[in-house]
Amino acid sequence: MKLFQMKSNPHGMDRMALFLKDHFVCIGWPGIGDLENISTPELKRRLVLAYDMQDTNITDPADEISCFVHRVQDGDYVLVAHGQEVYLGDLGDYYYVEQHDNNDEGMCHRRGVTWLNRIPRSELNKEVQSLLNHSEAITPYELAMETAGLDRWLPNHLRADTHTGAEPNIPIPNVPKVIIDKDTLEQAMNVLKEALNSDNSERRERAAIAILQYAAQSGSGL
Repeated sequence: MKLFQMKSNPHGMDRMALFLKDHFVCIGWPGIGDLENISTPELKRRLVLAYDMQDTNITDPADEISCFVHRVQDGDYVLVAHGQEVYLGDLGDYYYVEQHDNNDEGMCHRRGVTWLNRIPRSELNKEVQSLLNHSEAITPYELAMETAGLDRWLPNHLRADTHTGAEPNIPIPNVPKVIIDKDTLEQAMNVLKEALNSDNSERRERAAIAILQYAAQSGSGL
């Protein structure tokens, strides 16, 4: 399990409210298609074609995109700073949304997020402050996870070492209920069903929990 920081303004637009409402994060870079299974050379080729980049200035954006698409794993944590608050989330798999692959929106490369907490930026330790100060759209936390000191803001079942006296979670403000169309719901359920057959036992367990939670909330079941 790893930790990453991400910016709230991919493609130059503040998306924090939308991130919280629709439970996703994204990185911009429209015009290069679905990136799920592409190699680094192919990614660079697409960047050159879409953005007329030269080889000398293509490495940094390619590394940034590869980090979001390939290095981040289902179950990793993300911190997104917005003003004096920082939002902590549990990341899901990468997915591509073709309808948002345009220069006006630039929100096609996404990962789902389960938002866990809202944290005053001033209460984070210096190691995490340093992570948040990076200018890149996404940056990995290179130190050991326990040095980030985030346990106190995690739900009890996710804490590495639960203890008494921890401060209570700071709730994320309520947002309007989102109505999801049938096609999107079926697509999401198909992704979860595929995850049930994953070689990763933790991913299978998370997919099973998500399906059971949906069944309980929707009233469907055995």
